Amino acid sequence: MAKMGLDRQALLVAAAELADAFGLDSLTLAALAQKLNVRSPSLYNHVKGLPDLRAALTVYCLHLLVDTSRDAVIGKSGDEAILSLCEAYLRFARTRPGLYEAFYKINTQQDEELDSAKQELLDLFVRIMEPYHLGDRETLHAIRGLRSLLHGFATLEQHGGFQMDLPLDASVQYVLRTFLKGMHANKAG
Repeated sequence: MAKMGLDRQALLVAAAELADAFGLDSLTLAALAQKLNVRSPSLYNHVKGLPDLRAALTVYCLHLLVDTSRDAVIGKSGDEAILSLCEAYLRFARTRPGLYEAFYKINTQQDEELDSAKQELLDLFVRIMEPYHLGDRETLHAIRGLRSLLHGFATLEQHGGFQMDLPLDASVQYVLRTFLKGMHANKAG
């Protein structure tokens, strides 16, 4: 029987807190049970095991990232929307490092909920690219490029990959503005 007050959502919140504090690879069912003050077998009322927990954590992360990104772009379009989305994305990766790790270690298994969450994030990126009129394929190429820029900065920062005495945010802004110049050149050409 499930512990009173313990549901899948509470379990995911606690798992995300553990992942953020100690890293995704440190997240175990035993550690989660200890944090929730339950016995490990009780978790199986809510998840099928560690792989299921991690897949659910990925979906949870994607929903939070979509909400954060959507909030950042409300009422904005074009360059302003892209820059706001990028700022929100990087802030999310910085403040939720373990949860962000769940996002980029996306489970490749087919899962309807996971596929739906990934599509929701992609749809948001597609919408903010609409003012550039790139065409379907070019829009997806641009999204891949932008996501690669963001992921590169986020993961390199998380792993201490930027050692120069140069403000990281200035580098991010420089690269994003260069990316946007390319978007405008493609739009004009």
